[in-house]
Amino acid sequence: MIALLLLFFLALGAGVLSGVVGTGSSLILLPVLVTMYGPRIAVPVMAIASLFGNIGRVIVWWHEIRWRPVFAYSLVGVPAAVLGAHTLLTISPATVEVFLATFFLVMIPLRRLLRRSNLHLNIWHMSFAGLIVGFLTGFVLSTGPLSVPVFTGYGMSGGVFLGSEAASAILLYAGKLGTFGVSGALARPVITRGLAIGIALLVGSMIAKHLVQRLQTHTFELLIDAVLVAGAVGMILALK
Repeated sequence: MIALLLLFFLALGAGVLSGVVGTGSSLILLPVLVTMYGPRIAVPVMAIASLFGNIGRVIVWWHEIRWRPVFAYSLVGVPAAVLGAHTLLTISPATVEVFLATFFLVMIPLRRLLRRSNLHLNIWHMSFAGLIVGFLTGFVLSTGPLSVPVFTGYGMSGGVFLGSEAASAILLYAGKLGTFGVSGALARPVITRGLAIGIALLVGSMIAKHLVQRLQTHTFELLIDAVLVAGAVGMILALK
């Protein structure tokens, strides 16, 4: 009970961070959950929690969402996420932990490369990006730093970006959770932990609205890189 309470307050802070920069909650919480429960339980728990965190951002920015790119991104992203979730459930936990740590570190230069390339994406590019990021979302969950340049490359920023990216994430996580449910990975303790953390993320996301307009670009970049490094270190420490 005490551990779950501490997770709640950690998730509240992670929800504020995610609500400001559009990513970060999974990168902070997933290594902690893997350490406590192992990857096979941690990933479904985080999927439930992330669903609630993104619902919070959608509620806050509902009137700003651009639905056409959201659906283009999600149409192929959802089945790709289902495939990624199936892949996750068929490989060893140790392999998952190594892949997560590597993925977090690789995203640092990759994210900066995408940003510096000055991408100008159209609706077809969004669909292709949904295919790639959707699979990775199903497999590793924490793909926010990759979806950031995708949605900003389409010309989104501020509340438009935060709401639209969150709406697409909800659809992808729904497909992933459906896969976990069919596979029997959503036992009652998993659901309970996911809901507790998810409520904290939702509240944190809504609190963050007042901070969004004050965040400078340089600070935004540093925050994302910091949570990527922290996530990778946490996954390495979680290796058994």
